[in-house]
Amino acid sequence: MRASRLLSLLLLLQNRGRLTAAQLAEELEVSVRTVYRDVEALAAAGIPLYGEAGHAGGYRLLDGFRTRLTGLTTSEAQAAFLAALPGPAAQLGLGEALSTAQLKLRAALPTPAGWVEDRFHLDAPGWYGRADETPHLAAVADAVRERYAILVRYCRWEGTVERRLEPYGLVLKAGRWYLVASPGEGTAPRTYRVDQILELTVLAEQFTPPAGFRLAAHWQAQVADFHARRHTAHATVRLSPRGLGRIREHLGPAEHRAATETGTLDPDGWTTARLPIESLAHAHDQFLKLGADLEVLAPPELRDSITTTVRELAARYLGTPRSD
Repeated sequence: MRASRLLSLLLLLQNRGRLTAAQLAEELEVSVRTVYRDVEALAAAGIPLYGEAGHAGGYRLLDGFRTRLTGLTTSEAQAAFLAALPGPAAQLGLGEALSTAQLKLRAALPTPAGWVEDRFHLDAPGWYGRADETPHLAAVADAVRERYAILVRYCRWEGTVERRLEPYGLVLKAGRWYLVASPGEGTAPRTYRVDQILELTVLAEQFTPPAGFRLAAHWQAQVADFHARRHTAHATVRLSPRGLGRIREHLGPAEHRAATETGTLDPDGWTTARLPIESLAHAHDQFLKLGADLEVLAPPELRDSITTTVRELAARYLGTPRSD
């Protein structure tokens, strides 16, 4: 029990840096007095651990010291964070390291871990998504890890451009890889699709990301901003009971949430709701997915455009069938 606690204390200091005795006691669920004894035991065992007094004091390890008690190499430890995604790990060039790390993790467990794989599986891409070809992904990943700037030829909607980028991190979203990178010092990071990189050269120039930059927090803010800018208008619609049940699948979670929160039940069993839309043209195509289970009440321009489409469809299907 104590040996396990001493290892936990050592790993806490290695991963988090300076910690006070009170913070260590809270993490380990022991008394501060026990922490004092454990620290003395580690120091007696030759661990380069020292304490600093004062308001900003605490215990810390000597700079550069890292324990290898885990048995994992640096690349294996990095790959372990992608243990649930063996496909992406292989794309990043960490497939072999992941296999070795998993073997070491299995060996460390008191009972076989195969039952986990038999009961849980993560398949990140959507049903209808086709895997992107990302020939430069491994090179981008290396540049991200080593903090090297890259020169890319990138395909944008208006044409091909050349950019020098400082790659901060990679994000896998619905089976597609995105690169968060800054076009230059002092410039806010932007998002680039890795599959649209046509050519890539890793430069012999290292960079340092801005202090306080956190990839997960940045991406979460970008996603929130995307959804805020995506829905710029609203439409009032009526939904049949069947349409209300299909709205999440065919329109999306934001529309489903709006229908649930704003919907009012009509006497005929239909629901009147106010749904967010990107544009009239986009809403026209999206709402037609629900067919006769959705009726647009407003705006009138959207109702008129759908009416026109329905009339054209009726004329085509109710007319004389074409003969080939």
